[in-house]
Amino acid sequence: MTLDRNQALRWSGSLFAMALAAGGTGYWIGHGGGSPAPMAASTAGGRQPLYYYDPMFPNQKFDQPGKSPFMDMQLVPKYADEGGAAGPAGVTIDPAARQSLGIRVVAAQMGSLAGTLDVTGTVDFNQRDVAIVQARSGGFVQRVYARAPGDVVRAGTPIADLLLPDWGGAQTEFLSVKRLGRPDLTAAARQRLKLMGMSDGLIAGVERSGRPNGVVTITTPISGVIQTLDARQGVTLATGQTLAQVSGLGTVWLNAAVPEARAGDVRIGQNASATLTSFPGESFAGRVIAILPTAQADSRTLTVRIELANRGGRLRPGMFANVSLGGDARPALLVPSEAVIRTGTRTLVMLAAADGRYHPAEVRAGRDAGGQTEILAGLAVGEKVVASGQFLLDSEASLTGIQVRPIGGGQ
Repeated sequence: MTLDRNQALRWSGSLFAMALAAGGTGYWIGHGGGSPAPMAASTAGGRQPLYYYDPMFPNQKFDQPGKSPFMDMQLVPKYADEGGAAGPAGVTIDPAARQSLGIRVVAAQMGSLAGTLDVTGTVDFNQRDVAIVQARSGGFVQRVYARAPGDVVRAGTPIADLLLPDWGGAQTEFLSVKRLGRPDLTAAARQRLKLMGMSDGLIAGVERSGRPNGVVTITTPISGVIQTLDARQGVTLATGQTLAQVSGLGTVWLNAAVPEARAGDVRIGQNASATLTSFPGESFAGRVIAILPTAQADSRTLTVRIELANRGGRLRPGMFANVSLGGDARPALLVPSEAVIRTGTRTLVMLAAADGRYHPAEVRAGRDAGGQTEILAGLAVGEKVVASGQFLLDSEASLTGIQVRPIGGGQ
């Protein structure tokens, strides 16, 4: 069919308008310093695309243009000569497409990173507050009181009555020497009783009564919980045999699990506070008394030991607690934690240039707190980083081979 000149012009104008409409419905993405290319076009300025791809799945390449099998959008052409000499290579996105991709840009700025470290821990006995009840002489258990492991007892609570023949014989000798009226011999005999383990109260009672007392009541020296109890009626005892073990409850230990990456933020003497679900709205103050020298291999955490006062014995070993370790806040260069890309071998951020291009930069990250990450090196105050949608840009940059700005590179 033959068209006259006017018909041909009208036909060409219609095709041009349709192409503009098709290109306007998509969004634009490219890299380099040149102008962005329309996503739906198969050629641009006579250039032949290398392949086509979906920006949401940049690793998938297609030979022909068309609609993405993954998303409801047209495939994007990739050209060999994209980029330019106007500046460093980078990923370019049309402004109209930024909202669709959810890209959000923020500036790195100086701030004060929260000095607290929030971790978890469990309450344990204070292993330094332990009393061992032993038999100071060989003998027999004459009587046991109604006690059992796990009982909470006060200081002076009787455990068992022991019949100690050696003590009875030594007391008889002491009384005989005392009747001689020789102060020096009496003092020596009294000292012998002390060396055998008799208390001053027991010796004074023997002196007052004038009769030996070979039956001794063993009591708990501290208040706490009975951990072990081996006193049984009629049992023969050897010198030094353990009858009971009592753990004090006046103070308890709180073993907090601190990630090894935050080990540098903890020091001995540091203040700490703990909250427990058992006591809502109440906080227990303590301080760090030790940082154990070994790390837990399964959780990669350090055990930080915190000592807490246990008024009324309300804190019970085994309870779970949320722990806040206080620290001094210091100025730092901060970016949102979501802007940091950790690859396992290095840490990156996507920089947003003034001309609309994006390119990766390597950084050295520090502490994280309150949704902010400290940047120790690789970034300057005021530089803009992508806080949302950065993984798409990083994939595009990796796909096109854009060089990562190293730490210490030009700002």
